[in-house]
Amino acid sequence: MHLRGVEWQMPNRAAAVEFLKGPWGLIDVGTRGDTTYLRATAARHYAIAVIQGPARAMVSATFIGTRDEVEGVRQRTRKAGLKQSPWMNFDEPGRGEGFYVAGPEGEPFRFVVERDAAPAALTADSARPVQVAHVVFNTRDRETATRVLTDTLGFKLSDRTRVMNFLRCDDLHHVVAYADSKQAKLNHIAFEMKDTDAVMRGMGRLKDAGYPSVWGPGRHGPGNNTFSYFVAPFGACIESPAEVQRVDDSYKTGTPESWQWPPGRTDHWGIASRDNEKLAASGDTFPYRPLAA
Repeated sequence: MHLRGVEWQMPNRAAAVEFLKGPWGLIDVGTRGDTTYLRATAARHYAIAVIQGPARAMVSATFIGTRDEVEGVRQRTRKAGLKQSPWMNFDEPGRGEGFYVAGPEGEPFRFVVERDAAPAALTADSARPVQVAHVVFNTRDRETATRVLTDTLGFKLSDRTRVMNFLRCDDLHHVVAYADSKQAKLNHIAFEMKDTDAVMRGMGRLKDAGYPSVWGPGRHGPGNNTFSYFVAPFGACIESPAEVQRVDDSYKTGTPESWQWPPGRTDHWGIASRDNEKLAASGDTFPYRPLAA
């Protein structure tokens, strides 16, 4: 399975789309009904769907897989008693079918089998994201969430730190992470960039557009990626990482003791500026849209 992208509901779809097309660099691939779809350069039908709605909400993190993979997840989630939707057809790029399932704190997942072949990849450049790399959820109980993802959804644990757990479903170090919080809402999503030069150029491009970085530049411990974080005009925190570590089953799961920094440092480089107030405020902007019974 692979993380394809994220679906967001927003009261001002047009403004969000303009930002994501403009300084963020995604490509508009069409609107169907109340939803606009945008792709990155990887061979994926789309990376972000922006749905017109009455309030901001995280609708789903969508994973694509074979029919056997998706049906296997469906059977395990049903057996585990997780709330899930009926099997559905989706009128969207890729013409998928599949289902939604709610995690232990309502975090919304969707598992899809695509009918249409993936589009060709576009030429990667410094101005456009390659793909959605990961989604991070705030959680009150990350160990329970981690057990659900590993035991039921089929993910593997890559690393634990003092405040986060990182999980994978392919060769990316993590596609989902859980961060300790007092509330269960979206923490951030990350768009992988071509390379570190693209991350730095993006910092300049976003600064010129009025959206300076709220954390970065730096290099993380888990995942070993370079990074910069921004708060989008619609409130969500979005990250631009590069050089994300690729791993296999030989990767040794890290512990909090594996990831300790000298006082005052939060990454390998130790040069990043960080606006904790803006980062915290962004984590309150996207609750999860409830899964209908």
